[in-house]
Amino acid sequence: MEMVPSEENQLVLKEGMFWSCRQSIFDEMKKRFSQVENAAEEPRVLCIVQDTTNAKTVNERLTLNLPASTTLSKLFEDVAHKAGYVNGTFDLAWRKTGDMGPLDPSSEMSLTESGFEPGKRNFLQLTDKDGEQPQIASDESGTAGSSGLDDRQERFIGPLPRDCTVGCSSDYSSPSYSYSSILNKSDTGYVGLVNQAMTCYLNSLLQTLFMTPEFRNALYNWEFEESEEDPVTSIPYQLQRLFLLLQTSKKRAIETTDVTRSFGWDSSEAWQQHDVQELCRVMFDALEQKWKQTEQADLINQLYQGKLKDYVRCLECGYESWRIDTYLDIPLVIRPFGASQAYGSVEEALQAFVQPETLDGANQYFCERCKKKCDARKGLRFLHFPYLLTLQLKRFDFDYTTMHRIKLNDRMSFPEELDMGPFMDVEDEKSPQTESCTDSGAENEGSCHSDQMSNDFSADDGVDEGICLDSASSTERVLKPKVPSLNTSSLTFELFSVMVHSGSAAGGHYYACIKSFSDGQWYSFNDQHVSKITQEDIRKTYGGSSGSRGYYSSAFASSTNAYMLIYRLKDPSRNAKYLDCDDFPEHIKHLVQREKESEEQEKRQREIERNTCKIKLFCMHPVKMMAMMENKLEVHKDKTLREATEMAYKLMELDGVVPLDCCRLVKYDEFHEYLERSYEGEDDTPMGLLLGGVKSSYMFDLLLETRRPEQVFQPYKPGEVMVKVHVVDLKTDTVAPPVSIRAYLNQSITEFKQLIAQATELSAETMRVVLERCYNDLRLLYVPNKTLKAEGFFRSNKVFVESSESPDHQVTFTDSLLWKLLDRHGNTIRLFVSLPVQSPGTNRTICQKVGGDPEECSEGSKGNRNSVETILEESTEKLKNLSLQQQQGSCTSDSQKSSDTSDFEHIESPSPSQELDSSVSAVVAVDNRELENRIRAAGGGTYSDPETQFPGEERSDSEVNNDRSTSSVDSDILSSSHSSDTLCNADSGPIQLANGLDSHSITSSRRSKANEGKKETWDTAEEDSGTDSEYDENGKSKAESYYLYFRAEPYAQEDGSGEGGQKCVLVHVDKRITLSAFKQNLEPFVGVTSTQFKVFRVYANNQEFESVRLNETLSSFSDDNKITIRLGRALKKGEYRVKVYQLLVNDAEPCKFLVDTVFAKGMTVKQSKEELMPQLKDQCKLDLNIDKFRLRKKTWKNPGTVFLDYHVYEEDINISSNWEVFLEVLDGPEKMKSMSQLAVLTRRWNPAQMKLEPFQEVVLESSSVEELKEKLSEISGVPLENLEFAKGRGTFPCDISVLEIHQDLDWNPKVSTLNVWPLYICDDGAVVFYRDSTEEPMEQSEDERNELMKRESSRLLKTGHRVSYSPRKEKALKIYLDGGPVKDPGQD
Repeated sequence: MEMVPSEENQLVLKEGMFWSCRQSIFDEMKKRFSQVENAAEEPRVLCIVQDTTNAKTVNERLTLNLPASTTLSKLFEDVAHKAGYVNGTFDLAWRKTGDMGPLDPSSEMSLTESGFEPGKRNFLQLTDKDGEQPQIASDESGTAGSSGLDDRQERFIGPLPRDCTVGCSSDYSSPSYSYSSILNKSDTGYVGLVNQAMTCYLNSLLQTLFMTPEFRNALYNWEFEESEEDPVTSIPYQLQRLFLLLQTSKKRAIETTDVTRSFGWDSSEAWQQHDVQELCRVMFDALEQKWKQTEQADLINQLYQGKLKDYVRCLECGYESWRIDTYLDIPLVIRPFGASQAYGSVEEALQAFVQPETLDGANQYFCERCKKKCDARKGLRFLHFPYLLTLQLKRFDFDYTTMHRIKLNDRMSFPEELDMGPFMDVEDEKSPQTESCTDSGAENEGSCHSDQMSNDFSADDGVDEGICLDSASSTERVLKPKVPSLNTSSLTFELFSVMVHSGSAAGGHYYACIKSFSDGQWYSFNDQHVSKITQEDIRKTYGGSSGSRGYYSSAFASSTNAYMLIYRLKDPSRNAKYLDCDDFPEHIKHLVQREKESEEQEKRQREIERNTCKIKLFCMHPVKMMAMMENKLEVHKDKTLREATEMAYKLMELDGVVPLDCCRLVKYDEFHEYLERSYEGEDDTPMGLLLGGVKSSYMFDLLLETRRPEQVFQPYKPGEVMVKVHVVDLKTDTVAPPVSIRAYLNQSITEFKQLIAQATELSAETMRVVLERCYNDLRLLYVPNKTLKAEGFFRSNKVFVESSESPDHQVTFTDSLLWKLLDRHGNTIRLFVSLPVQSPGTNRTICQKVGGDPEECSEGSKGNRNSVETILEESTEKLKNLSLQQQQGSCTSDSQKSSDTSDFEHIESPSPSQELDSSVSAVVAVDNRELENRIRAAGGGTYSDPETQFPGEERSDSEVNNDRSTSSVDSDILSSSHSSDTLCNADSGPIQLANGLDSHSITSSRRSKANEGKKETWDTAEEDSGTDSEYDENGKSKAESYYLYFRAEPYAQEDGSGEGGQKCVLVHVDKRITLSAFKQNLEPFVGVTSTQFKVFRVYANNQEFESVRLNETLSSFSDDNKITIRLGRALKKGEYRVKVYQLLVNDAEPCKFLVDTVFAKGMTVKQSKEELMPQLKDQCKLDLNIDKFRLRKKTWKNPGTVFLDYHVYEEDINISSNWEVFLEVLDGPEKMKSMSQLAVLTRRWNPAQMKLEPFQEVVLESSSVEELKEKLSEISGVPLENLEFAKGRGTFPCDISVLEIHQDLDWNPKVSTLNVWPLYICDDGAVVFYRDSTEEPMEQSEDERNELMKRESSRLLKTGHRVSYSPRKEKALKIYLDGGPVKDPGQD
């Protein structure tokens, strides 16, 4: 650049060169602004990535806002850079439920093509690749492994969260507790264990045993004999497999389900948290049982068992009595009972453990030598320490102030090396006058002393804990120590495992801090996470608070502290090393090979799963009821479209139905029933490319489309909308099956009509097009130049077209015949009605003489029921012959039942039909009126004795009203009931409606002339409760005042269940019809008037509920709902069906069903009792006097208000549908005379006899507590001042165990009235227990108490009440050696 000197002798740019540089800078800035502007115009994709590979990052979110044109490979690079990982060592998957299909890191597809949505949040998960954690990228300062905590924090976005573990009962992690570094599996070399749900305690123990060289090596040396035991139930074999996987697997964490299955546990055990020390004891017992008669039979004793002496020494003569006990762990008290200060260290607690106590005063010891009670010294001495010393810190205690279990979080330090020499048995006071009281039968592995050595967490006399043996030997083990006694100079132990509990006494989380004997490094094994820790982290598990949190320090002292410590004796001659893979025994090498092959196979399977596209597949099956079938297509991303079509063809079972070359896959939107596009010329394109990659879910589906061999598939182009066109014929009142066409949203209505005209061959000039935008929303398209988009067309649409020159064009659309027909079409539903066996018409015989005398048609018939059947048979034959005559003229009409079957199958399903002309309709109308009169006449006399007529049907004994005449049957209803589409096929049997007909379509049905021109109306419910009358105030049938579509025809069930049994009728009906009109339309098929049968709606689980609200419509019904008709008197207006139960207060089952009956509004209780008495006598053999029983309210199982004889239903007593009442037989006359009185059920508790007396009823004049006590004192003889009472709990009869009642109920509440807290006795039927306060509970021995406990358990379980006296609430920990638990009905 040329420079010139200025006046100040400074070099400056020439003027021209200055402007040139300035212009170039502006141009560059303009170019960059242009790029930014273009980028701003491009849509952006917001990606939110959750890193699930590490406990420290699981709560972190990486946010990337990328252009929509960014490729997937670039996305992986950006995520790797931002997360600090090496690209290619992790996977990205959609964060959705279900299958997690990973994205392809090498794909060059853009984000939008891969399913990302611009302008929305797209959630992804960063996961392990092939089971291994991502590699941390190296930075400029060095490798990841060399960086410390600060470097680690720079790599991860945001602060490091505290440790937490999924599956724990709560998050108890301490905020003050953090590891100095978190390393992945490749750095630590160790594998974690997956937490099944709440199995952290199990994982901690298993990792500790795995990191114990002596235990691991001994387990490897044991060889499993498959011929002797099932590997699934073999505990040692499953532990062996688990340890091998922990040592050789490349996975980050492995499952423990095989181990827990060998314990005999089911999935529910995974949700039970137990104490880790309890598990250790139970597992060791189980292993000893399994290892009997093997080299490992005494392994547990050799490694973990020690001995101690329990002694008592007389202080006067020096005489000592003692015995030898064995132990597997030493429980150390944190805080002595009643003390305010805790022991500060393990050494202090051990010293207190062996510190003797002096027995003096009332606790003097009876000396055998002195023959008198003397002062003595009692204590424990260690005789032998095990090779592996286990110390349990007793942090769980019981607070007698709050009566709750608590956790002691006091600080207790423990050394890394522990010298146990000072605690050995060194006798200061030698005395030869001792007595050896060795009792091997008193050995108690796992507890050393009845007072001090028992574990509070697992002490439970009422529940049998431990292993469960069916045929285990009861022979007691004899101690055979193989390890010589150790002298005090070699009793130095080194700490290698700290099992930490984080939480409270109610629950928490376990993890283990373990030192590796290979390198001396400490590691944290926290379920699936393994990380390095330091000695400082170990010191943080001492408990207590650091003192730096001030006032709130106690809140942070409850989180994390050591619970179990395991030390190993420092003895170079015995200290073992871990076996290397090269040193494995041969059987272990074979097992390793099998596990590797299994893992490789699993890896290959995972790889296949990751590359498999899973998408919904639909198909309109040509045979199976023309129904839309749904399945799931799973196809590898590299499979071609042709291969995927073959797979879908087999999946939908079309082989032999449709040729393969007549099928194709198209893109489909099932929600909108929209065919998005077809794939012409892409048969060899991979499915992964067509579907936009492998995803967990897709925004579209696939449809397997079929065609007939002579047809050609129609191409579907993106951007088109699909329209289903139904042609309407006003002459025949029919709606044709749909014809599918495709149009564009920018087309005008005129162009759309021309398109329809080409497909339907109708005239576009006279065409009316009606769009159904949603249910009951019909819109006439009459603006020629308006576009389809402006009219509200979307992906999938339904239109109705009509083209004729009828005057209906001149009428307003909502008043036109077209609108009425479409309105009827949209509201018609199809119902399957099951008729009683006795219904007429189910076994019709054909009358040969048309219009002949009914007696001639029914000749030979016997009984009144046959006369009605003959009438219906005659009507059926008349219609049949008329239809057959008409069939000679024309029987080729269009299908009367329209179909929503999509046109993409190109398969038609025509069904024959007949059109009756006006003269035929007139004849039918006359015949129907004649039929109506004859049914009415027959109904009046035929069913006068319904009990003899229908002996097997459900009936009411109330008087049947037979004076009501049946409503006239509309001629249109009857003509369509046996319409021509059935009669045309009379000779070939009944038609099965399996022609793919649409559930919303209807058949032709002429509107009766009597109703022609009338506007259709329907009833609404008049009352909120009860039933409605079928007749208006003038006695005229309400169904006669309007007409709604109804058509019924016989229907043969596919499974053949209808033959010879219950018959079915297929009914097409307008769902706006009332239940009353619907029942009257069913009268010809049931054969009785609508008041003589009941309608039950059948739900999916085959439960039936009676429909009783006659003024309500069928709007709650939908297509293909099932209805069952049962004979029996239907309810009238104001009537209610009532179930009557007998109340037996002193029986084991106090509630017993008696009868169904009917109560009416305005009826008195006495009248209902009078009607009940004959029923009770006939059906229940109860001959009762009307004054010897009462009715009372029933709420679930609880007796309530007593109904007095003068009470009136619906005035004094609220009544509802399906009501239930109690009937109670009285011992004497009724004591209840007024509603102001209160009837209480009382029961006396006798503590001295441990017995509950029978119930006695007490009637009070008021709610006074004093009056209740006086009444109780009167009937029991207990003095008033000694009488105490308590209200029962739960449902009647408020059962409670006699072991609990004395202390668990709230006795003698301090209230003066019964209707206040805590009693709230405001209604009849309350249960009150009472007792004599001076009576003490009966003294029982342990055996007597256990026997009573079993009896109470059995009694309460039989009555369905919870047994709650067990002293331990949580489920006992057991390991089952026989493969599974044995159900004990006596235990909860």
